Parts: sequence; C-alpha cells; structure tokens
Amino acid sequence: MKIKVLRQRDPGSEPFWQEFLYEEETENQTIAGMIDELNYKDDLKDSSGNPAPRILWECSCLQGMCGACAMVINGVPALACDTFLKDLKGDTITLEPLRKFPTIVDLVVDRSIIQENLMKVNAYIEEYEGADNSEYEHMYMTGRCLKCGLCLEVCPNYRAGENFYGAAFANDCYLIEARSNTQGKEISEAYKEHFARGCSKALSCMDVCPVKIPTLSSIAKMNRG
Repeated sequence: MKIKVLRQRDPGSEPFWQEFLYEEETENQTIAGMIDELNYKDDLKDSSGNPAPRILWECSCLQGMCGACAMVINGVPALACDTFLKDLKGDTITLEPLRKFPTIVDLVVDRSIIQENLMKVNAYIEEYEGADNSEYEHMYMTGRCLKCGLCLEVCPNYRAGENFYGAAFANDCYLIEARSNTQGKEISEAYKEHFARGCSKALSCMDVCPVKIPTLSSIAKMNRG
C-alpha cells in the first residue's frame, strides 16, 4: 500500500508530497496506527529509499473522543483514529492537513480560531439557569462537539478570518440559549450575524461530524426564536 503525505516542514515553507510504502497488516489497522508504525522506524525512508523525517501529526485519546487527529484522508475530512485502512478504496492513501486552518508542520494545524471566534462574542455560559426538560437529549448530543474542525473544513461557506463561524459555533449558540435566559438575546444576535446569514444549508458538516451532532436540529431550534 502506498501512503502519500502532503508535508510542510514549517509555516513559511512550501508543501510537498512524499510517498511511503506500508506493508504491514491492514485488516484492523487505523490511519493513526499506520502513522505510528511508520514513525516507529528509526530509519524511516520514503518509497524511493530516501531518508525521511518522522511524519508529524497530533493525537491524544485515539478513541474518537478528542478530535486532535483530524486530517484530510483521501480527500475527505476525518479522524485518523476512527478511519480504518480496510474501509478505504484503492491501494494509495493520501493524507493532508486540514486546509482551512494555518499549517504548523506536516499534518499539524492551528485551530485556535474556533475558540477565538467564541470569545469574540462571549459565547460561553455566564450563569446556568436551567433548561426545559424537552431540550436535554439534544443538549447532550450537541455538547459532545470535539471542536475538531472537520465541519469547518468541509463547509462551502467557511473561510478563516471571515464573518461566518460555521456549524460548531451554531451548536454552541444553541447550548447557551437553552441554558441561559439572560444571554438569550445577545447569543441570538451573534448567531444571526455569524451563522444564519451565511449558511447555505449544504449540511456537509453533518456528513463528516465524528460524533454525529444533529446540527440541523440546532439550526431549527435557534431559528424558531
């Protein structure tokens, strides 16, 4: 199996493709496990036999619970720990960093803008005031957001640094409005300004969400106000 990685050695350098051969067991191996096995070699070499530095990437839980290992796999944004080699078609796998965020090195990107956008509009719960019992199930589902950035990567409307903040922001707005009466008006205005007016309802965010957040329901609940 061939593994093609889009590499970048520092933020200011030009990205380049480097190909590796992976000949280990693939039946129950994930992309994360495959990268680990390649990096475990003290003398990592590319498919042409040239010495190569270890592939740099991010990981933490390796159980689909933290979102750190988000990347683009065969053109599709996904978590490396939750993507199995056996489920990918063809004998070549391509790995790229999320392109909607600044690349730090190789597959590591800077996703701090997700939190920065929330801070700009004070999108956090100042005081918990309870919520209607009927909202609990959806609140639980929405609260599972990993802030991995996959929804922003695939969104046709999102561009870093622009006014549209994406699905992760919309879900957080719902959580705050559901739990706080005093922040409702402020959050509703922020939702309209930074999400509702820019969303084209492609809903590609739901297709790639690793925890299957029903963002369409969040949108509907926010729009009813």
